[in-house]
Amino acid sequence: MPIKLPSALPAYDVLSDEGVMVLDEDTAARQDIRPLRIALLNLMPKKIQTENQFARLIGATPLQIELSLIRMSEHQTKNTAAAHMEEFYQPFSAVTDQKFDGLIITGAPIEHLPFDEVTYWDELTQVFDWTQTNVHSTFGVCWGGMAMINYFHGVQKHILDHKAFGCFRHQNTAPASPYLRGFSDDCVIPVSRWTEMRQDEIDAATGLKTLITSDQSGPALVEDQQHRALYIFNHFEYDSGTLKQEYDRDIGEGTPINVPVNYYPDDDPTAEPQNRWRSHAHLLYGNWLNEIYQTTPYELEKIGTV
Repeated sequence: MPIKLPSALPAYDVLSDEGVMVLDEDTAARQDIRPLRIALLNLMPKKIQTENQFARLIGATPLQIELSLIRMSEHQTKNTAAAHMEEFYQPFSAVTDQKFDGLIITGAPIEHLPFDEVTYWDELTQVFDWTQTNVHSTFGVCWGGMAMINYFHGVQKHILDHKAFGCFRHQNTAPASPYLRGFSDDCVIPVSRWTEMRQDEIDAATGLKTLITSDQSGPALVEDQQHRALYIFNHFEYDSGTLKQEYDRDIGEGTPINVPVNYYPDDDPTAEPQNRWRSHAHLLYGNWLNEIYQTTPYELEKIGTV
């Protein structure tokens, strides 16, 4: 089954050209099934790129997905056209009475700030509380995951003395988890962050289980069953060229940065980067959606009550 997107959303043409099945709203309405309602709270500055990345992953499953785009109510983006935001995004304040089968909360380039100094932190904590009554399963990504695990469990993020940047090998520590169905014993995941979460602090919290970790870059994927959430601190959703874009940007701005680890052939930044995480990215998000499909109430109004 395809993903349902507005036909004018840039991701509609991007995914169609890649062979992903995409339905416009009129066609989807003629199918006699209930699509999974998945929302994307997009905190990244490059909104369209992030939309494409997550729509690609959640649109590759045999389920019909209805994707809703959400933004923080008062925060104004500087990197995406106002017309795009007006046409495709709803402020969080406009969806508080709605129910969703799943919610993805993206990262944000503000990890150097203490959580309570983020301008939209108060509203974001309202989002976290709202997920407990209006969302069946939440997926916090990178800073979004760090913020959630901090809010619900008090786990702190720690500033690194150098950026964790590149493609790091990770170990599958919970092969029986339904979220890791089909995973290899290890896998490569793109990492791009100046902060880390520490395993001993995760272990000290109640109800958290680390599913994927790395000897080099630390815990990567954590399950929080009590809050019906997954937290991933790395970037399975990245395109093949995303780390290159970040590296080229930093070099162009004169920001000290290492060549992304294990990304370019022979660590040569003039070579074409290799994507070695795509299959596991599709597996993870496909497994997440399958778990939602198997457990979410058919009646949307019952989400958060059973």
